[in-house]
Amino acid sequence: MTTTLNPYIGFQDTAQQAMEFYRDIFGGELTMNTFGEFGMEGPGADKMMHAHLNTPGGMTLMASDTPPGGEPRSGSAITISLSGDDAAELRGYWEKLSYGGTIEVPLEKQMWGDEFGQLVDRFGVGWMVNIGS
Repeated sequence: MTTTLNPYIGFQDTAQQAMEFYRDIFGGELTMNTFGEFGMEGPGADKMMHAHLNTPGGMTLMASDTPPGGEPRSGSAITISLSGDDAAELRGYWEKLSYGGTIEVPLEKQMWGDEFGQLVDRFGVGWMVNIGS
């Protein structure tokens, strides 16, 4: 069996919206379960206990909201990197991820020869895109 590494992002009440945003960008199948679906009642029962996106290109992204009564963790401690040589695909991801976000490094040719850019999306998650030359 192979070991895989999958980003799992914690959100404060925006996991559903963020994961729908990522599904619209990357495509694929998104499954989501709320805390209420697993028996929780009251405030927060409608928040995401687990969301899982499998993309056609083989990427996996998971997320959840902070459980009611839990301490929120900042998403700024992680940056997700996308790299490859399909320039059109990666530029498309860049354009969509940057919508409503903040571009920290514009996507452009860098001194090492690749196109590279870095941004923070509208949900506070950092992304780096590197297009190999």
